[in-house]
Amino acid sequence: MKNFPIVCVGGSAGGLDAYIRLLKNLPADMGVAIVIVNHITLFPTQLHTLLPQYTQMPVELITDRLQVQANRVYIIPANRDLHVDGEDFRLAPISKPRGWPDVITVFLTSLSQCWTGKLVAVIVSGLDGDGSAAMCTIQAMGGTTIAQKPSTATEPDMPESAMASGCIDFVLSPEDIAQEIILIARAHDGTAPHSPGATLCPTP
Repeated sequence: MKNFPIVCVGGSAGGLDAYIRLLKNLPADMGVAIVIVNHITLFPTQLHTLLPQYTQMPVELITDRLQVQANRVYIIPANRDLHVDGEDFRLAPISKPRGWPDVITVFLTSLSQCWTGKLVAVIVSGLDGDGSAAMCTIQAMGGTTIAQKPSTATEPDMPESAMASGCIDFVLSPEDIAQEIILIARAHDGTAPHSPGATLCPTP
């Protein structure tokens, strides 16, 4: 079982600015997987074509059963729920097709159950409160929870909802979020900080 850190960066409206500012300040060899979970349901994502110019890490659009590897940036496809199963990503039809999606919460919940490495949950600019429901679970399992400083976000709803959970460790600008991720990566010693909540991960 791989146990390098996974950083989930969840966002929506205004998220592109945050993703760019974050990636521009992250080195390519941290030993961490970055997973950008942008909740789009109406049109295909273009992040995998836009973001490579801002990072030296490979940027991949996630496909079903794609293996999770460190030193890569992964992008959730539109209108899909994302899970992890062992060392692989798993995609499923979106479980909430109407109203505000909860794809960030779905992925963070799967990580908390199925990934033995360090978890970092980052919530950046976006509308509504996707992701906030999983913050306390991530924190309780020894993960790090971070919200974008609302004054630096185009749409502060999502980070403010995460902060309202009472389970946010840091409130930072995207540039300072990058520095915190670097510190976490440097402190990673190859040991699992928690045991998964389930020995067999649910199959989507």
